[in-house]
Amino acid sequence: MPFEWIAAVRFLREGRMQSLLIIVGVGVGVAVIVFMSALLSGLQANLIKRTLSSQAHITLLPPEEIARPQQATDTTALRLQKQAQRLRAIDQWQTLRDRLETWPEIAAVSPVASGPAFAVRGEANKAITIVGIEPERYNRVISLAERLTAGQLRVGAGEAVIGIELAKDLGAEVGDKLRLSAADGRSDTLIITGLFDLGNKGVNARNVYVGLRTAQSLLDLVGGVSSIDLALHDLDLAERLARRIAGETGLTADSWIKTNAQFVTALTSQRVSSNVIRFFIALSVAFGIASVLVVSVIQRGKEIGILRAMGATQAQMRRIFLLQGGIVGFFGSLLGSALAWSFLMLWQLLARNPDGTPMFVIGVEPGLVALAAGGASLVGILSALLPARRAAQLDPVVAIRG
Repeated sequence: MPFEWIAAVRFLREGRMQSLLIIVGVGVGVAVIVFMSALLSGLQANLIKRTLSSQAHITLLPPEEIARPQQATDTTALRLQKQAQRLRAIDQWQTLRDRLETWPEIAAVSPVASGPAFAVRGEANKAITIVGIEPERYNRVISLAERLTAGQLRVGAGEAVIGIELAKDLGAEVGDKLRLSAADGRSDTLIITGLFDLGNKGVNARNVYVGLRTAQSLLDLVGGVSSIDLALHDLDLAERLARRIAGETGLTADSWIKTNAQFVTALTSQRVSSNVIRFFIALSVAFGIASVLVVSVIQRGKEIGILRAMGATQAQMRRIFLLQGGIVGFFGSLLGSALAWSFLMLWQLLARNPDGTPMFVIGVEPGLVALAAGGASLVGILSALLPARRAAQLDPVVAIRG
């Protein structure tokens, strides 16, 4: 090995108790950072998954109708009453659908015909939302087939899939008949082919999924759709892409970031607070390494003086202590990654839902471990800058005398 490596390893071995303590300290700091990062990533991914289980990443709607005032004939100001929004179809939606499917940012496009209605079964009468879909397309936006608790996702002519809460309110099961009545008197009797649970009680009690043509007939949207749902490859691009689509098409484009503004703000605050905590942990680790190496310089003053007297240059002395900092940081990161993995496995064993399933999935990404190892080594080297400079500037004669 080069001279600097031999000296650095020997210094660490001679002060093995100090070296062991600082490696453990670095390991604990790295374990906390990796554990927090993995836990936060798993928690946020689970929250986003639950939030988006019943909604698209971007929803395109017809532009709002605006009442335009007539020209006033006198100086009296006109009081303009906002026009009530009626159910309208998106113009030339087939062309728009085909165009959006060619965009590389968009994973899936699903036309939807939805509107209010009443579900009637016997004496029970519930206000619901009819959602007309093309199952193959809609499943790529919202995994409805995976959320079925009974029956199948069949929404052909005369068939419907309802939520478990609505089924409970109506006393209905798979195979029962359900009558849907729209506001204008149109009605149809459908057979329940499946029950779903999207993890949202309001959606489970409100949505009734039918075929697209059935919804178009009930809602008087023959040949039209009331919205177009989009799924993206990258969720973070939702708001920017929504603004782009709105600018190019003139439609109203609502992203999940806009419709869940408070939720996104909470996630951002959580990330910021986590980053602040990690910064201070890294800072405490850096000061710990620096303090140990400063003490090492003081304790080994004579050895440093002898090495300098034997011809070691200032650059070599600096490298010796920088290597010590890097070695301590590297082995501390390996210990910390192992501790973090153990803590995460213990968390998954203890944190369980009432049914015994894991609360949410947590995984330690190899990239996170590599980043932690590189970061800890870098922190160790940076922490050793001051002790290395002090060791390099020691006068050999003064150091040997003591």
